[in-house]
Amino acid sequence: MPVATIEEQPATSAETLYQFNESPLLARQSRQESNARSYPRRIPLALKRAKGIYVEDVEGRTFIDCLAGAGTLALGHNHPVVIEAIQQVLTDELPLHTLDLTTPVKDRFVQDLFSLLPPALAAEAKIQFCGPTGTDAVEAALKLVRTATGRSTVISFQGGYHGMSQGALSLMGSLGPKKPLGALLGSGVQFMPYPYDYRCPFGLGGAAGVKANLSYLENLLNDPEAGVQLPAAVIVEVVQGEGGVIPADMDWLRGVRRITEQTGVALIVDEIQSGFARTGKMFAFEHAGIIPDVVVMSKAIGGSLPLAVVVYRDWLDTWLPGAHAGTFRGNQMAMAAGCAVMRYLVEHKVCEHAAAMGERLAEHLRILQRDFPQLGDIRGRGLMLGVELVDPTGALDAQGHPPAFARLAPLVQRECLKRGLILELGGRHGAVVRFLPPLVITAAEIDRVAEIFGRALAASL
Repeated sequence: MPVATIEEQPATSAETLYQFNESPLLARQSRQESNARSYPRRIPLALKRAKGIYVEDVEGRTFIDCLAGAGTLALGHNHPVVIEAIQQVLTDELPLHTLDLTTPVKDRFVQDLFSLLPPALAAEAKIQFCGPTGTDAVEAALKLVRTATGRSTVISFQGGYHGMSQGALSLMGSLGPKKPLGALLGSGVQFMPYPYDYRCPFGLGGAAGVKANLSYLENLLNDPEAGVQLPAAVIVEVVQGEGGVIPADMDWLRGVRRITEQTGVALIVDEIQSGFARTGKMFAFEHAGIIPDVVVMSKAIGGSLPLAVVVYRDWLDTWLPGAHAGTFRGNQMAMAAGCAVMRYLVEHKVCEHAAAMGERLAEHLRILQRDFPQLGDIRGRGLMLGVELVDPTGALDAQGHPPAFARLAPLVQRECLKRGLILELGGRHGAVVRFLPPLVITAAEIDRVAEIFGRALAASL
């Protein structure tokens, strides 16, 4: 699979260790930007150029980018088909901002997107263009299901992440961003345990853990004295991203779909990070063969530019004109770039490539695991992978697993950065190292990522 790269790539034959001193740009950023800034604290880079899977900073150092805009850059940085689509919009003097008025570009985008959906969903699909962030699409989905069902509560899952606006925050498992706010808007959220196999909330794991989880949900929705009102919807990530790259068991997901259908509860699947070939299928829910009622999409859908949509089944389309709006929901350049990405994913069989490269990286990590007991769990799907770092000297939990090694994770991240590899952390206690490279990464580049990670891990212990 061809991929454009920066000419000066990291050396593969010798160790390259970068030193990080605060540049004038970073110093000004630290002084002038909000205390809420996050990535620069762990990845202190000032970037000036990017191509393919590589980024270059202002000091001329080159890094492999396995963060990729938190999964936004499906084809990597400045892919030729994306650049061509953007340039064509400018050359043709197309309107750049149209609110929700239609254009040929918008119509083509909708047709391309619907062609990627499972036929059973595409046949009855409606689409709502939202403000250009995933969190706004989540807000729209909440309005949609509450309007259609006449019910107000929603079931979310421990470890879930659906955005940072106040309604979306209500659905978040992590307490950190919510604690300072006190009562959140949209407080009618019931949290359920997620099928986190390595640390099963029921202390069981495997098929027994899945069965217990589904029984709990089914009882909650059917017991007239459960103390919980029937919700408007259940919202779920098929692979939890920020929660620690935790893939849902497919039998569990099929069970959730069965239970929600039987009880008349809408099923919202959040594909903001897992969609568009990331997990080896065009959409992560396709691994289970289910049809959700609502699919929330953003990140890769705009071809690296801001765009977010909600696709849903037509039985839910009961809200009134203007029920959800947003000034920048008509981003024509993002739609053109998104079309280019969607077509490339299909024409170049990127789903299959992502699945193969993900398995190649996972196998490298499993080999490392033989020598490093600190690699507790290797998990994910496709090129959405995570490694949970553990302290092998700590007390074992009910399933016999050692505790999370929160202190080790940032050391590994830092050592990777010193060697030219950008990774992010996530999960409980921030102990999961996450791999989200562009989907066009090659086998040789996968090998290089694993090599750097292994050396960084050794240097951190």
